[in-house]
Amino acid sequence: MNKLQKVSLCTAGLLPLAGANAQQASAQPSPERPNVIFIFTDDHAANAISAYNKALTHTPNMDRLAQNGMVFDNCFATNSISTPSRATVLTGKYSHLNGTPVFNEFDGSQQTFPKLLQQAGYTTAMIGKWHLTSDPTGFDHWDIFPGQGLYYDPIMYTAEGGTRYKGGYATNLVTDKAIEFIENAPKDRPFLLMCHHKAPHRPFQPRPDLREKYKDMTFPIPETFWDDYATREAALKDNKMTIADWFTNNDLKLTPPPGLPSDSLAKWLASSPKMLVVDGDTLRGRELIQYKYNRYMQDYLACIEAVDESIGQILDYLEQTGLDKNTVVIYSSDQGFFLGEHGLFDKRYMYEESIRMPFIVMWKGVIQPGTRNHDLVTNVDFAETFLDMAGVDIPEDMQGRSLVPLMKGKTPKDWRKDFYYRYYHDPNEHGTPAHYGVRTERYKLIYFWRLDHWELFDLKKDPNELVNLYGNPKYAKIQKRLTERLYALKKEVKDEDQFAYYTLKSGIVPRDKYAKDMKVVHRNDM
Repeated sequence: MNKLQKVSLCTAGLLPLAGANAQQASAQPSPERPNVIFIFTDDHAANAISAYNKALTHTPNMDRLAQNGMVFDNCFATNSISTPSRATVLTGKYSHLNGTPVFNEFDGSQQTFPKLLQQAGYTTAMIGKWHLTSDPTGFDHWDIFPGQGLYYDPIMYTAEGGTRYKGGYATNLVTDKAIEFIENAPKDRPFLLMCHHKAPHRPFQPRPDLREKYKDMTFPIPETFWDDYATREAALKDNKMTIADWFTNNDLKLTPPPGLPSDSLAKWLASSPKMLVVDGDTLRGRELIQYKYNRYMQDYLACIEAVDESIGQILDYLEQTGLDKNTVVIYSSDQGFFLGEHGLFDKRYMYEESIRMPFIVMWKGVIQPGTRNHDLVTNVDFAETFLDMAGVDIPEDMQGRSLVPLMKGKTPKDWRKDFYYRYYHDPNEHGTPAHYGVRTERYKLIYFWRLDHWELFDLKKDPNELVNLYGNPKYAKIQKRLTERLYALKKEVKDEDQFAYYTLKSGIVPRDKYAKDMKVVHRNDM
């Protein structure tokens, strides 16, 4: 659907109940109302998927999605940090309008695409990493990790209470619960399943068998690994995300994960490689930094392999049951991630590796298999896309555009040529200054407004973003045009600095909040 097909909803942002009930009564799985499975991970860099980059790793099941669907090469987060990105995906609105610019509590009473699908007759489920503090709304079933969740012996909770899965591994657990939901979903109604993994988020804790597989692997360092930040020092000098200085003993697994019960601790110690003592007397300088980088890549990619296996299990189940013929499967992550580029890990900055999201869609009978799209798309577009897939009217106040026409190979002539980005979390423990900017198909302009520091990049000539061209006379006209466009976009998306000058109270959930009266279920994932 395009902007002209968007509709106004009532004040609460929801369809009138009578209309919703009528839609529910007539709801049937059909080519016009497909099932939707939205598989979402945390901090998965597009470069760590072989459909995007064959040089680093092999992800056969993500590639399987790509071979049977469409890869979006230019999908971007508009605020590269987990909670805000998730809020944007749900609401189809930028952070300043959905009220979640940082790690504050998400207002679950507002309009979201799962609520609208639920009202239109879909059975809706949220399983895995929610990370929005407030309980999920708009779902017939939810089963989520509290806060960040744990890789080992994870806790999950529903509206009825919590369960600790001893011997469980988070990725396996989410997969099993997702397939169980599909098996039990009503057969006379389409479903929306949000299958959201914790992986590969820090502290990058792989399943022991995969840790063993990757423990001796080495990886080539990125081209910009030894970046000295020349011309960009103001923005990067105080960052606390360098592998050299901020990749800790916990990240290196020199100490076991905190809180492991004794039986799981024994398994962890048995599977953990016999590490070198990394201190000033053993490894030094670049040798030590490269050691840290390899350790990082081993664990990060091992976590991703578990997710890839999960996707394979879900695809196999869909094919075995025939559901693949009328089920859309989407794979994405909440933002990108630095894999040693510029010497960094984590995200946040408006640099390419941080903001580029993987986005792969398989929709049999609609998407031509093995195709790629190069248009600029953002996470603001996701909500409208899911609604359009289901034939549900798109609310006027959503700020993106449906990607369904692009999936059909019919990009509208007026498709965007640029997009707006804003990162708010400043001050923060990662030392990333607040900034906003505009990215076009060729250029990027970033303003670190607390520092009054500007950066301008020509992405065609300098894809690694090493040369800041701001103030270069040769780019004066481009600089002026981009600056004007930046402030035009800022106004267009209704960013009035709503959250620029104060820090919202954190909405992070303490790990023990749901620990009382915890049930225990035993698994054998590790």
